[in-house]
Amino acid sequence: MKMNQAWKKQGINIRPGTVITGKWHQKRYVIKKRLGRGAVGTVYLCEQNGSYAALKISDSAASMTVEVNVLKSLEKVQGNRLGPSLLDVDDWEVSSNHKYTFYVMEYLDGESLGSFIKRRGHEWAGVLMLQLLDDLEHLHQSGWVFGDFKPENLIVVSSPPRVRWIDVGGTTQIGRAIKEYTEFYDRGYWGMGSRRAEPSYDLFALVMVFLTVCYPTRFEKGSNPKATLFKKLQDAKELGIYRNCLKKALLGQYQSSAQMKKELMRVITAMDGQRQTLNKPSASVKGTQLAEGSGILLLALFYYLSSLLLP
Repeated sequence: MKMNQAWKKQGINIRPGTVITGKWHQKRYVIKKRLGRGAVGTVYLCEQNGSYAALKISDSAASMTVEVNVLKSLEKVQGNRLGPSLLDVDDWEVSSNHKYTFYVMEYLDGESLGSFIKRRGHEWAGVLMLQLLDDLEHLHQSGWVFGDFKPENLIVVSSPPRVRWIDVGGTTQIGRAIKEYTEFYDRGYWGMGSRRAEPSYDLFALVMVFLTVCYPTRFEKGSNPKATLFKKLQDAKELGIYRNCLKKALLGQYQSSAQMKKELMRVITAMDGQRQTLNKPSASVKGTQLAEGSGILLLALFYYLSSLLLP
């Protein structure tokens, strides 16, 4: 992970069983285990009054304030659908001259994007793209770019299946320099654009996220990074029907998430028309398999539409 020079990797080790009591609100949180460590702080699973939550803690109060403001902004944009719900913000006073800042958020229990698609089928890839594009459009309209967009910051929850964001630490205001990124998902690393916070930056990273699903072992960029990406995209059969849309996103040819979402939806609708044509007695075995795959795609699309009705 790379950051601007003003940012450094934060690491706070807290033993399971430790009780953190907020200085101002006096709420008590029992630490259960570490969930992850990022550029700004460490996230722990904690318990408070019998309920689980995720607690992020850091000694950088300014950085934490930025993240809290992002979470509050996301709540105003679309209920609590974009990032996790913010539950508490406080300080943990370890001694008279040393304190940490922490915030507590909703704990989202689910599975990784790659695991979900592998278990449920690659027909779900397009639907999860639609979900992410829908959420990114709301984020961009509110003046933010996700920035550090990668699988580790996403999780798929059930009932109905939906992608949720679990870390908004890299979120950057549109027009500024991306403050936090991971090289593999960064278009600057691939020589495909700047690190300016704009919608097309996130759309490039979205493509890289789904390429990672097809190539779990990250590939090197080689001597010609652009050619490498296009070759990997061409060889990813699971993404075949979305290939043109994804290529345009890599090239920065979409001005907004809504534009890409509209084109992707058109591709899926065309796939349905092809299914109707192939779903005839005279259809070949290959055609029948495609029709069955399209049926699964439509089922997944139904779940996507249903998720839009959720608060």
